[in-house]
Amino acid sequence: MKNILLPTDFSDNAWNAIKYALHFFENEACNFYLLHVNRLTTITDGNSTYVPTPEEIETYYIKPAKNQLKEILKKIAVELPDNKNHRFYTLTDYNFFIESIRKHVADKKIDYIVMGTKGATGAKEVIIGTNTGDVIRKVQCKTLIVPENANFTQIKEIAFPTDFSLSYSIQTLNPLHKIMRDHHSSMRILHVTENREDMNDNQLENKGLIEDFFAELSYSFHYLTNSKIEDAIQCFVESRDINLIVMVAKNLNYFQQILFHPRIEKISYHVDVPFLVLHE
Repeated sequence: MKNILLPTDFSDNAWNAIKYALHFFENEACNFYLLHVNRLTTITDGNSTYVPTPEEIETYYIKPAKNQLKEILKKIAVELPDNKNHRFYTLTDYNFFIESIRKHVADKKIDYIVMGTKGATGAKEVIIGTNTGDVIRKVQCKTLIVPENANFTQIKEIAFPTDFSLSYSIQTLNPLHKIMRDHHSSMRILHVTENREDMNDNQLENKGLIEDFFAELSYSFHYLTNSKIEDAIQCFVESRDINLIVMVAKNLNYFQQILFHPRIEKISYHVDVPFLVLHE
């Protein structure tokens, strides 16, 4: 039984992530935890600060959130296929967002966090929103990021960007291995360099470990030369009709450039293709 955490702010892109998660885990027994986190508002008047009472917290924070979560459950029942293997629970919290996520990940033994994200609309905006970015950098849990325009389709083609500079443990790669088996997917391992150069011994060894681990599955290696990693991935995603991009969080060189850079005006994969971030 998998435990899936679905943080929601009741937005359209959060609902899109919920729909995607239910399809993604369609053939697995899952407990889905719908979580809404609300920050308490303190009022400062002169030299005094007013903190809401427990009764006010219940009235103005907890009850409205619970009612909205119930509406999501009704929407799931009406708009999505009934799945006897799926169970749903609602959680409300009034805490700092990351602290709440960490608490529930530990308490509920969460296997995956699935979050929606809204694509940037201006050249100065970042690809991933603050909450989503904080979760994938600060919470040690597999996180599936579902962009606003992503619709679930069969996971046939998976892109796995890596520079082969780091080795990955079996435990880290197991979720990817399982997705490939369950969805009959092919993995396209993408290595992008600024200049065409041979890999060193360490990179070749790490490449060999990947080959051994995925030996019985469908995969291929692809080598591109481009000074901009995000541009190379954009071209690759478009040319291969990629359904999912998978990355390991500790591979900071790729990780930062793909998800955390401000140059988004020509990058479209961040609004169309889901990302799965794996942690050690």
